[in-house]
Amino acid sequence: MAVFARVVEAGSFSGAARALGLTPSAVSRQVARLEARLQVRLLERTTRQLRLTEAGSAAYARCQTLVGAAREVLALSDTHTAQARGLVRVSCPKAVARQVVHPLMAGFLQRYPEVDVQLIVTDREVDLMAEPIDLAIRITDHPPPGLAGRPLMRIRHGIYASPRYLDAQGRPQQPPDLAQHSCLYLGEHDNDRRWRFQRGAERASVQVRGRYVANHSEIRLEGALNHLGIASLPGFCAQAALQSGALEEVLPDWEHQTDYAGQFWLLYPSQRFLPAKLRVWIDHLVAAVAPSA
Repeated sequence: MAVFARVVEAGSFSGAARALGLTPSAVSRQVARLEARLQVRLLERTTRQLRLTEAGSAAYARCQTLVGAAREVLALSDTHTAQARGLVRVSCPKAVARQVVHPLMAGFLQRYPEVDVQLIVTDREVDLMAEPIDLAIRITDHPPPGLAGRPLMRIRHGIYASPRYLDAQGRPQQPPDLAQHSCLYLGEHDNDRRWRFQRGAERASVQVRGRYVANHSEIRLEGALNHLGIASLPGFCAQAALQSGALEEVLPDWEHQTDYAGQFWLLYPSQRFLPAKLRVWIDHLVAAVAPSA
């Protein structure tokens, strides 16, 4: 049943075999044994993909429960051990990993010498049920169902520029004024050039342009600090420069709406017995981040 669940999650016998350290033929035999025992077909096999039958969908839901229970059993030793130990694997978006989570790691590793951390830096939405990842940090207002988690802080975006740039080029008074400025934007999708704003019931949208495009917030921050234009940045990225006066917020009375703003969630598979290594990592992150939210 566990092998069948992994086949569904991987989408193929070969993918499940790699994850389990088995041969594809061994995985196929396990699924065939389960189908023979149940006397129903669980998977429709084509040359390109596997598709769950109706019976297969029902079986998979129950197998997930079984696998979850097995994980809880395996976590019992960690749960009932006073000393936190082992590897914690954390998935985190690039900007949050570099500027929020990474600075906390030295203190955590010093405090918990028997806990190791693997920080997986990616903007991809990982599947915590299918991938070997313990915790995921995600910025969203709609966390996926079936996971446990807690919101830590609100991530807002703003637009920022250096006083020198604004003195030379002028300070925008309304969103349409941005069309006349050099703007530093993400550039991963066409919509990244269309900046959206809201102020109460008012909404505005403007197509921006610029000579420097970068899909990394720290690079856009440095571009703004070097007077290259007006940059779209997460608030936590610009905070220190704002406090020092190196940057000014542009159009501060307008909310800059992006797909990269939202609630900062810490998510993990729902289980009653949370290993000590995960509990201490969660507590460390919450203690460091939540008070500054």
